[in-house]
Amino acid sequence: MSAWKAKRFWKQATAEACEGGFTVKLDGRAVKTPAKRLLVVPTLAMAQAIAAEWDAQQGLVKPDTMPVTRAANSALDKVSMQFDEVAGLLLAYGASDLLCYRATGPQGLIDRQAAGWTPVLEWAAQALAAPLNVTTGIVHVDQPQASLDRLSTLVRGFSPFQLAAFHDLVAISGSLILALAVTEAHLSADQAWDLSRIDETWQAELWGVDDEAALLEASKCAALHEAARFFGLCG
Repeated sequence: MSAWKAKRFWKQATAEACEGGFTVKLDGRAVKTPAKRLLVVPTLAMAQAIAAEWDAQQGLVKPDTMPVTRAANSALDKVSMQFDEVAGLLLAYGASDLLCYRATGPQGLIDRQAAGWTPVLEWAAQALAAPLNVTTGIVHVDQPQASLDRLSTLVRGFSPFQLAAFHDLVAISGSLILALAVTEAHLSADQAWDLSRIDETWQAELWGVDDEAALLEASKCAALHEAARFFGLCG
């Protein structure tokens, strides 16, 4: 027997102010998260984006077409309940950040990584007061404790909604620094994506692109853009 699927039952979704922020109502009935919490979000813009996603549903409800709703649910049901654990998981990326581990060859790839990644690390050292050490190969390099402490302060200063978006920015890019550069408006989502995929782009130029891999990469790129958008909606 196939699983039950929700169907559209409402005529209009509206964003409204409520105690603690803003919510979305379907014909006057407040939307709740999968864990049955009232969907209360921090900004009107986020509530309006969620309402637009609900209004766009036709027939069966398709959660994969509702990224803002899903991110808000995650912030309320998961991140807010496990904030320290999520923050700690993400901060581990900073101790072994993608941008700090450079290729030993060929020279073209070495140059491309340096041209793309070094300026971002220089920005982090100056704007974030978090200089990081760079090495070649995959052998672990220790990072200055003061820098790790500074990164921890920044990440733990996020709200649960911001951290939900930040989680995807880090996990998809593989870099705490690239994710922070997006949240600080130093890089666009497009720029962060391209920088996170320098190695993959190099390999694709050499060996060509596999169709299945290309679809997966396109999905990841779209998810990174949605995460950047959600962070912006946090206010």
